[in-house]
Amino acid sequence: MAQGTKRQQDMRKALRAMAPRIPMLDAAAILEAAQVGHLRHLPVSIAVWQVLASHVRHEHTDYDTLLDEGYDRDAARYFVAPAMNEVLEDWGCARRIGEEDAGDGI
Repeated sequence: MAQGTKRQQDMRKALRAMAPRIPMLDAAAILEAAQVGHLRHLPVSIAVWQVLASHVRHEHTDYDTLLDEGYDRDAARYFVAPAMNEVLEDWGCARRIGEEDAGDGI
């Protein structure tokens, strides 16, 4: 993998520290998504956490199905939080999705 910019290197380090057992395919998708323009103003650790949480929500839970079934965003986030925490735990992440994270835009 190319070295990349300082921010890209810092993102890789932050993700490895945050989720040391994350599968390579998930890590690549998260690192790519973390480089979008609207996240550039955020500190690396916050940007990576937001993308990590969003990736887990959309790719590893029934979140989108719940939205399609008519649940509002906050309700769907509430119902998938336990499944998200299981994935985060499997990946070695010490941080968890809690009630304070359920509707905060991540």
